[in-house]
Amino acid sequence: MAAAGDEGKAVEKLESGGAAADVGDATAAVAAAGGGVKYRGWGAMPYIIGNETFEKLGTLGTSSNLLVYLTAVFHMPSVDAAALLNAFNGTTSLAPIAGAFLSDAFLGRYSTLAFASIASLLGMFILTLTAAVAGLHPPSCAPGATCLRATPYQTSVLFAAFAFLVVGAGGIRPCSMPFGADQFDPHTESGKRGINSFFNWYYFTFTFAIMISATVIIYVQSAVSWSIGLGIPTILMFIACVIFFMGSRIYVKVRPEGSPFTSIVQVVAACISKRKLKQPKDPKQALFDPPHLSLLVTKLQHTDQFRFLDKAAIITPADEIKPNGFAANPWKLCSLQQVEEVKCLLRIIPVWSTGIIYYVAVVQQSTYVVLSALQSDRHLGDDHFEIPAASFTVFSMLAQTIWIPIYDRLLVPWLRRMTKREDGISLLHRMGIGIFLSIIAMIMSAAIEAKRRSVALHHPTLGLSAGGGAISSMHSLWMVPQLMILGVSEAFNLISQIEFYYKEFPEHMRSVAGSLAFLNLAGGNYLSGFLVTIVHKTTGVKGGRNWLAQDLNEGRLDFFYLLIAAIGVLNLVYFVICAKWYRYKGAS
Repeated sequence: MAAAGDEGKAVEKLESGGAAADVGDATAAVAAAGGGVKYRGWGAMPYIIGNETFEKLGTLGTSSNLLVYLTAVFHMPSVDAAALLNAFNGTTSLAPIAGAFLSDAFLGRYSTLAFASIASLLGMFILTLTAAVAGLHPPSCAPGATCLRATPYQTSVLFAAFAFLVVGAGGIRPCSMPFGADQFDPHTESGKRGINSFFNWYYFTFTFAIMISATVIIYVQSAVSWSIGLGIPTILMFIACVIFFMGSRIYVKVRPEGSPFTSIVQVVAACISKRKLKQPKDPKQALFDPPHLSLLVTKLQHTDQFRFLDKAAIITPADEIKPNGFAANPWKLCSLQQVEEVKCLLRIIPVWSTGIIYYVAVVQQSTYVVLSALQSDRHLGDDHFEIPAASFTVFSMLAQTIWIPIYDRLLVPWLRRMTKREDGISLLHRMGIGIFLSIIAMIMSAAIEAKRRSVALHHPTLGLSAGGGAISSMHSLWMVPQLMILGVSEAFNLISQIEFYYKEFPEHMRSVAGSLAFLNLAGGNYLSGFLVTIVHKTTGVKGGRNWLAQDLNEGRLDFFYLLIAAIGVLNLVYFVICAKWYRYKGAS
């Protein structure tokens, strides 16, 4: 029986789509290895899903409530807090790209998850200290009074907590789902069914964690005590780490496969070195196309888009081809398969870029929707109970939870009969519907915000918010419809994005593909922060009304929402152009 390490190396060759000459040997090694790797499947799930549940319970609610924490405890102006939160969320969403690269190239998913879980625990612990230790936050003050700002030392401790949370998210987000799937044998029917079930359970626990975090934990933070409200997630994150490490001995730990970007760089290098060559008249005869023996990576047909890249596969007298049929120097001569994989990535980029602008609308849930809720009547039933402002994000998630089974069980079968497509409508159609619904949500947000402001200015108010603005007597539940539409929008666009990248990326780069949605979210947060800064600096000059004033009743937040809607319309037009131009992977 072959050693388990030999099987790991063999699988590595197959999964990485490496030299085809080695595929036969790799396959033989896997067959010889037999039971070298012991897949525990569902036996490992209590540890992995348990870790995921407690990790999300510990971090998601806190992330949703950070805007309230920054304005109420650290006394930041709302504009500064929104800009900081956009930067933090953007960096948190950008970090998974680096995490995916390090995991694939050097560390492996287990080591990346272990390191990231500890980093998240440290981040939560330091953040709890900023609330529990009096010297780590500014002194409290009454609503409407002049409050002291945080000292440089207090701000640096807060930023240290943010830094650890960013590192944690960078490792956990791209690796948690693939690591769970690694525990099932992909070569058996039971293993394949287990992988599908795992994804369902993963999304269920994700939704469950968000619902609990956005209600119970946020309520404790806002209404009971910030120290207790942040301490509970820290304890939950500690439990998540303990559960994860308890299963260490039974996990299947896939070895790092090497950088997925090497092949891309080789194509670029070969294309540059052969840039002066003329395009071949008959690509099938002139381009280097060795036998494709990979068992996991799809053989791609030659396409006429981005023809300049074909030069990397042109065979010249200086190119040496080994007896086994493969190039001696892959930095000078690349295969047609490599070239077409790079073309796949280039075709995806325009479609992917539309997600950045789309997320500008989505991220308002964690910034100005929260600020609007703070200046609205949040009492529910008993006058002593107030809905926490950050808990309004739960309505968006609730809409997704309700809509997804309705779409999957009712609409898709009907659409399948209408369109004769197995998936009902294409992924690009679904993404476009999501963008359209986000525009509708922003227009509704503008109308509801205008109504909230009008009521605050012309009717009796309910006191002052923590930021000093008068609280409108309009009930905050009027914001639920816009959030529900935004949630359905995410169900169309976000889920379709993830599936689109998964299917359209080359198979050996799927860990990076899984990070692209987070990269979009990062771009959306940064762009939103940029818009906030520009609007704040330009609308209040020369005696004009600042749209994003500290007191929303003195600003015109509705105009800001309409600006986002207008940008969304332009983005929708751009998306339609990109979708019509796009050519699916494998189409000749």
